[in-house]
Parts: sequence; structure tokens; C-alpha cells
Amino acid sequence: EPLLAFSDTIVSQWFGWGFGKELVVGGSYAIAGLLLMLLKTGENTAAPEGEPPHVFEDIRDGLRYVKYHRRVRNAMVQLVILFSIFAALAVLAVRLAETLPGMKTSQFGFLLATGGVGMACGAAILGHWGQHISHNRLSLYGSMGMAGSLVGLSVFTHNLWMTLLMTTLLGGFGAMVGIPMQTTIQAETPEEMRGKVFGLQNNGINIALSLPLALAGFAETVVGLRAVFFGLAAIAIAGGVLNCYSSGTGAAMSTKADK
Repeated sequence: EPLLAFSDTIVSQWFGWGFGKELVVGGSYAIAGLLLMLLKTGENTAAPEGEPPHVFEDIRDGLRYVKYHRRVRNAMVQLVILFSIFAALAVLAVRLAETLPGMKTSQFGFLLATGGVGMACGAAILGHWGQHISHNRLSLYGSMGMAGSLVGLSVFTHNLWMTLLMTTLLGGFGAMVGIPMQTTIQAETPEEMRGKVFGLQNNGINIALSLPLALAGFAETVVGLRAVFFGLAAIAIAGGVLNCYSSGTGAAMSTKADK
């Protein structure tokens, strides 16, 4: 936002135009498009030979595989919960910015940005010290941390710095859930099934990103901001506990799914 405001001022003073922000955003997309056109990817543009993909059959195969492979199923559920929480946060951040002193409603992007910073820090920490901890335990710790951060957001709705700290922690603990669970899916899925399983995962995540956008704002209007944060905290910790318990009971791969 400071960059957009600065560009708007410069364009207005130098050229007398009132669309400096739009010029920067549109120009950035244009530059990105030109850079993509200059990239040499070595991609084969010839039409693929053989049978066309069978979309619904691939979805059924993915569902069948996930049904009989508990660790993959649990990891996928955890990722859906994770993306649902962050999608809801994108909506609730606008309302949260209204309650924070010293922050305009239009500056809600700062809250989301601090979450991204926390996620990057969490990924860096996992890369250095996370190899010796099981994925299920990391997911449990991350879910508990996310729940605590969401409770903190519900408590410090009028404290700017504590809210920024809570969103940073939320992103960091979110990385502790997302990275191990995605690694579990890739490690537990054989190469010939990855396209089908990842396609099913993408569909689930797309739903997880879309549905909370419609429900979070309505829920906040009905029960209030704090109650929604408490509800998201309960969902986060329930998902982590159930995943840890279910995966720990012996998730043996069934040969029935490979038939």
C-alpha cells in the first residue's frame, strides 16, 4: 500500500493523471507477461498421442486410493482445514482491521502479509530442524499453535501489535501443518497415482478456498468476530488431534486399493 500511494502521488504530480495505482498494478502484470513470453521452457507443444484423459474415472480412482490409505486421507483433510481457515481469515481480516486502532479498513492487507511472513519463517524453521520430528506430531503441534493464535486474535481485537503478532504466529504454525501434510501425501502416493490423488486434492482445496469466503462474513454478522475465531480454533485443534490419533492407530496400505 505505501508503494501504491507513492506511485499515485508521483504520477499525479508529474503527469496529472489520477490512476497511478492502477498503472503500477497493470504495468506489473504486463511486465510479468512479457517475462513469461521470453522464458524458454522446452515444453513440447505437439498434441499428445493416445487416449484422452478420463476425468471422472481418474476422480473415482483417486477417491478409491484415498479411501484405503488413511495417512493420505488424513493429510488431505488437514490441508482442507488449513486452507479453509486461511480463506476465512481473508474475509475476517477486513472486519478485524475496522476494530484495530491506528489501522484503516483498507489496510487489512497488512494482517494477511504478516501471516505470509510467519509462514515463510515457519517453513525455514522446518527446513532446518523439522526432519527429526514425525509429520503427525508436527501437524498436531501446528494445529494447537494455530488454535492458540486464533484464540489470541479473538482476545486482542483492539490491540494492533498483538494482532500482528498473532497473525504472524498463525502463519508460522500453519506452515507446520501444511508442509508435513503435503510431504506425507507425496511420499505415501506411488508415482502412477500422483496425478489422480493430486487432482482430487486440488479440487478439495478449491472448495476449501471458496466456501469459507461465503460463510465467514455471514457467521461474523450473526455470532460476532470473537465467536468465529473461537470456532476456527476449535476446528483447527480438532483436525490435528483426530489426524494424530487416527494415523497412530496403524494406517496400513490396503491391497484392495491397488486392484
